[in-house]
Amino acid sequence: MRYFNTEGCCKPDEHYMVNLYERLNKIKQSYVDRGKYFVINKGRQYGKTTTLTALEQYLKTDYLIISLDFQLMGTEDFSDETIFSRSMAENIIFALKSMEVQNQEIMINPFCKLVLNQWDFGLRELFIAFSSMCKNCPKPIVLMIDEVDSASNNQVFIDFLSQLRGYYLKREKMPIFHSVILAGVYNIKNLKLKLRPDKEHQYNSPWNIAAKFKINMSFSANEIAAMLKEYEKDYDTGMDIPMITREIYDYTSGYPVLVSAICKYLDEDLPEEEKLNAPREAWSKEGITKAVKKILMDDAPLFESMIRQMKEYPDLKRMMQAILFQGKRITFNTDNPIIELASMFGYIVSHDGTIQVANRIFEMRLYSYFLSEEELTNAIYDEAQGNKNDYFQDNRLNMELVLKKFVEHFTDIYGENDEKFLETHGRKLFLLYLKPIINGKGNYYIEAQTRDARRTDVIVDYLGEQFIIELKIWRGNEYNERGEKQLSDYLEYYHKDKGYMLSFNFHKKKTIGMKEIKVGGKTIVEAVV
Repeated sequence: MRYFNTEGCCKPDEHYMVNLYERLNKIKQSYVDRGKYFVINKGRQYGKTTTLTALEQYLKTDYLIISLDFQLMGTEDFSDETIFSRSMAENIIFALKSMEVQNQEIMINPFCKLVLNQWDFGLRELFIAFSSMCKNCPKPIVLMIDEVDSASNNQVFIDFLSQLRGYYLKREKMPIFHSVILAGVYNIKNLKLKLRPDKEHQYNSPWNIAAKFKINMSFSANEIAAMLKEYEKDYDTGMDIPMITREIYDYTSGYPVLVSAICKYLDEDLPEEEKLNAPREAWSKEGITKAVKKILMDDAPLFESMIRQMKEYPDLKRMMQAILFQGKRITFNTDNPIIELASMFGYIVSHDGTIQVANRIFEMRLYSYFLSEEELTNAIYDEAQGNKNDYFQDNRLNMELVLKKFVEHFTDIYGENDEKFLETHGRKLFLLYLKPIINGKGNYYIEAQTRDARRTDVIVDYLGEQFIIELKIWRGNEYNERGEKQLSDYLEYYHKDKGYMLSFNFHKKKTIGMKEIKVGGKTIVEAVV
């Protein structure tokens, strides 16, 4: 039986996966058939290798495909031009011998002569052999190279690209590959970021012949639904496919490995962990909440890479903190190297021209990481940790009491701080206070559409019960009333009768404490600090 795969390449006969036909057809028609050289540059575990593998099969009727993977080449293979050229020649010989193609011996012979001769050779001789191979091949040749940014010496690879560029520009006189497809996390023009500082000067011009790759590789809601229908044919769980699709998409925004990870947990792990009587019990809204919680606690390579990059690029970390905790709106402009870097890694997207974290799971993981850095030293976290058992009654979270105690502890610890402190740290401190209380049985996320410098909506999910909390900066009575109306409308959307508001008020005559009001038939518990 097929299963959901989160490790390595996905294959349609072994794994449940989205249908790639439309995507492959677009790549063929828009890029390969037109002889384009291009880069599939996406974040980690975004389906690049799966796409290349499927594309190789899709193209082989019309083209000869030479597929290489730089991860299979060792550090020594990139040590200098001579060793790299010999390694590439050997890989081409191996690739051609594994195919059934006319003129195979004639195509292989130039590379055999290079490898068998004792004298050293470099990129010049390698490309002459490439040209001879392309001239004698009965089909146009497409070169695919996966994991191009795993090259340990980027300068050798940049020199290789430079030769490709030269032949591309003169391909009417010197036969060369019909199309070249490179795949990796780092964009070719960003390979300088992987060079050591003392070698920065080795970086030369970008590979400016590359066509911009515009194919969206994230999964759409329709594609996720189609995949679930395939699963449902085999297992007949009775799941509500539209609802499950919507929930999965809301958490992942279609990031491929995150979609598969949720489905894998619901299919394999949750039924066993909780001894469920029927599969339908796993494929539910509550099941997805548990899956997300499990994924967030996992030491997955995707998250390990994210945290490592936050440490390696302090400016990236500061930008993400400003977006998440202060609601800072930053224009999406890839001329800014930090924005370009975050976009390249797949951590942000453009939404109405401003930066938005790419998906809810990334947000939640980053919140957890940033807050964990302060857990050991922050007094308000200690207060919540020490009293966390007081906030529950009959195993239900008493959110009104959480807000009441937060007001008391916040006033005691931070009551004398100025407006700038509250604007910068207020919301972060509430999330830090909330973390130990719900940790273990609940989670929370920020509603991205409402997050700005003045307002943030937090959705807390504890044992299947949701709480809507609006965190806002006080901007006067009129603004406050408008916020209450917005929260009331938001509660209507979530089918909730009761919501919560936490206001950070700078007014010297403010009344600190709690009150309950009615707006639009909804009850709002408002806390002011």
